[in-house]
Amino acid sequence: MVLHVGDKAPEFFLPATKKHQVRLSDFVGKNIVLVFFPLAWTPI
Repeated sequence: MVLHVGDKAPEFFLPATKKHQVRLSDFVGKNIVLVFFPLAWTPI
């Protein structure tokens, strides 16, 4: 999936502590920065 500046990110969730999940929609109305990077040992 490719996103461009100004595109709306799709909803997703990630595991957090104590069986709690953090969802992108938890941050509606807030400025956030999303950073994704490959694992250190991948050739990318």
